[in-house]
This record gives sequence, C-alpha cells and structure tokens, in this order.
Amino acid sequence: MRYYLAIDIGASSGRHILGHVEHGNLVLEEVFRFDNLQVHQNGHDCWDMENLWKGILGGLKACAELRKIPETVGIDTWAVDYVLLDKQDRVIGDAVAYRDSRTEGMKETVNQTIPADELYAKTGIQYQPFNTIYQLAALKREHPEHLDQAERFLMIPEYFNFLLTGKKVNEYTNATSTSLVNARTKTWDDGLLEKLNLPRNIFGELAMPGAAVGSFLPEIAAQVGFDATVVLPATHDTGSAFLAVPALNDQAVYLSSGTWSLLGVENQEPITSEESLAQNFTNEGGAWYRYRYLKNIMGLWMIQSIRRELNGVAYIQGKQNRVEASRKWSFPDLIAAARAEEGFRSVVDVNRDCFLAPDSMIEAIREECARTNQPVPQTVGEIMQCVYTSLSLCYRDAIRKLQKLTGKTYTSINIVGGGCQDMYLNLRTAMATGLPVYAGPVEGTAIGNLIVQMIRSGEYENLQAARDVIRRSFEIKEIRV
Repeated sequence: MRYYLAIDIGASSGRHILGHVEHGNLVLEEVFRFDNLQVHQNGHDCWDMENLWKGILGGLKACAELRKIPETVGIDTWAVDYVLLDKQDRVIGDAVAYRDSRTEGMKETVNQTIPADELYAKTGIQYQPFNTIYQLAALKREHPEHLDQAERFLMIPEYFNFLLTGKKVNEYTNATSTSLVNARTKTWDDGLLEKLNLPRNIFGELAMPGAAVGSFLPEIAAQVGFDATVVLPATHDTGSAFLAVPALNDQAVYLSSGTWSLLGVENQEPITSEESLAQNFTNEGGAWYRYRYLKNIMGLWMIQSIRRELNGVAYIQGKQNRVEASRKWSFPDLIAAARAEEGFRSVVDVNRDCFLAPDSMIEAIREECARTNQPVPQTVGEIMQCVYTSLSLCYRDAIRKLQKLTGKTYTSINIVGGGCQDMYLNLRTAMATGLPVYAGPVEGTAIGNLIVQMIRSGEYENLQAARDVIRRSFEIKEIRV
C-alpha cells in the first residue's frame, strides 16, 4: 500500500491525515490531532511554534507506530504569517498571529509609499488588515532591527518544512497572500520590495506545488522512526481546499467553509480592474498557476467565537445582560436556537473589522445592530439567527458581484471543508442565493494537499482525474429549495 500524509494545520488544531488509493477510491485515515494554541508574549498574540512542532513530530511518530509509512509528506497552514531567520537559522522575534492588532494604521503607512490602486494592479490581492505587507510594515515600526538581522523569510509551513529537511523553500500559493508577489510575473515584485525598503535577499525563489523540498534530516528520521520526502502541496490551506472541489462544470462557485469563508472561482488570468479593487476581490495564486479569484468572508469564526463565549467562565462572570450562559452549548444547540428564531430579521456586515477579534463577539453583534438602528438580539437564538442570515446574504451578494466582475453566470455552489457539515447554513445559503448547494467533501484541505502529492507520484494523471476520483470517493450532499 502506498501512503501519503497531509499535515493540515488550521487556526485551532492540526491533523495528520493519511491517504491511499483502494479499489480506485481515495481513502482517508486521521492518525493524529493536536491543538493549535496562541500565547500572549511581548505585547502580542503569537503562535506557539514549539507546540506546533511537537504536534507535527507526534503525528509522524503515530504513522510509524501504525506501520503506515508515507512516501511523501505535505504541510499546509493558514496564510500571511511568517518567521524571519538569522544567519544561524534562529527565529528572530516571535511568530505574531494575524489577528494581533499591530497592523492597525499600517494600510495608511503603506499607501504613502504605494497607493492602494497601484498595489492591487501589481499583486491582485484584496486588502485585509493582516496581509503580510502590513505585518512587515508594523515590524519595521516596532523592531526595524529584526529585518536588518534577517537572512531568510519563511511562511509558517515553509518553516516547518525547514525543520524537517534543513531546506529553505518558499512556495508560490502562500507567497501570493503576502501582497508582495506580482500577479502576472508570478514572482516577488522587486520594484515593490524596493519601494517598501524590504531586503530582497531574504525572499527566495518561488517553488510550485508538487516540488520536492527534500528528505527528512537524519536526526528527524531517527526521532520519528522513518524517512520520507517532504513535498509542497498548495501550502496555503485555501489553495489546497479549492483543489478538492469536485465541481461538475465551470459554472460552479467554490466555497471553502471553515473559520473563514472563501468564496470564488478558478481563473486562468488575474482580474485587477478598478471595479475588482472596489469590490475587494482577490487573485490568490493556485497550483499550476491557476488563480483563485475570491472574496474573504468572516465565516464560522463568528459562530465559533459565540460558542466559546457562551461556554466560557470569563464571559459568564464578566458581562452584564448576559444571555443563557448557565448551560454548555454545542453547535447543534446553536443551530436549533437559530431555527427557533427565523422571524428575527436583523443583519450585520460580517466583514466589518469589529468582528475580526472582538473581546466579545456577542457584544460586537449587538453593538453593530444598535449602530445600524435594527432590533438588538437578546437571546442566543436571535444572535445566531442574525449570524446565519448575515452570512448567507453575504454569500449571495458576493456571488452577484462575482458574476458582474467575471461576466459569467454561475448555476451552483460547491462547499468544501468542515463548514459544509453545517446543514442549516447550507440551507440558508441555498435559500438566499436561489442556487443548488453541493456540500462535501468535509476534509477538503487535506484532500487537496494529498492529491498534489499523488499527482506527483503518478497515482493520478492530472487535476481533473483527481477531482473525478474525489467525486465518487466522498459523500456530496445536495441542497435545493
């Protein structure tokens, strides 16, 4: 049996998922899971990189214990975050997390050097306050010496590839999220780096998904119990998730549903028009130089935050006008509460910055409803109905804008990722858009990671062949209204 391993690390947890082909179908097996924790240090919210590294090694050891040794290993994570290495390959400073507030005001700082329309024309990347370009501007303000000491820039999955192999390789799909890669030349934009006074030498040549990084270092192989080749998937998790969409035709909208909702299509060329900029659509690089033309939408982060808040002691003790916080709420409980309040009509713009990292998501929703002169939700059901309605209407509006920008008509929505299990959100999406929704597969990101490895190994001839296998290997639920 030939095994391949996807190490898929999201905002809250990481998973090791083995894949193999059996009777023509793609078979998955989760062998290890670990928490992804944030720590507050030196005044910032940071990723616990030591904990992540222990998790990666723990999952590799689990493969050895099961005697299911992968031929290749690929790591994907979220985008935009990075580390800097010095001459001794030591990390400089902290791995600051993208939701940290250090980038406040950095858009204006960067715009003084390169106006927003010029930046978008070059990179095609939508404005997000946490884009790497703004993180680096914040670093220059707070710790300019870090860039002076830096010998190499690595994004989070690239750093872990380095720890496994000793090789420093920058990968294309994740690099595009930095807003420092030229959308048409498909490499670092030297003119942009020069204008921003960023050291060009720290940014390495960009490799494509499917490229081999290298074998495990001898000490790593000895520690985990086997050797394997580290291969680049689309290391940006959305890039991997989009590869796993088993759409029947090119009239489908893709929605990668998780902490973020990433809604869009695949294009052969970037769209960097003024109207595209005005609508804040992005052209992220994909495997084989496909462009993911999409809209970032706040996504299940809002629901996850509400659940944590309702179940958290700090919220129960610290807030007045608290809602039903004396019980523990599951996701099905929250859905049931929302269903019971379908007459509640207040909606919010889920993409407002106030929902990015509020101290209280519940209070942020209430304050936004009050600010816009709408009824303020009082119960859990009203709060949840507000979120579900708001998300589905945001999806509808994004699809309408997408059709206008591309000049195409879309006839269905394919949802992949953990969020595709939320059948109430799927139903509300179908109702809001009037389009059929196809939900699945759940493990979209890990599957996309695996099929890049499998195409490289010859298991599948190309992406279309892999998508055909995905369609018959996993349950796809159809929702129509």
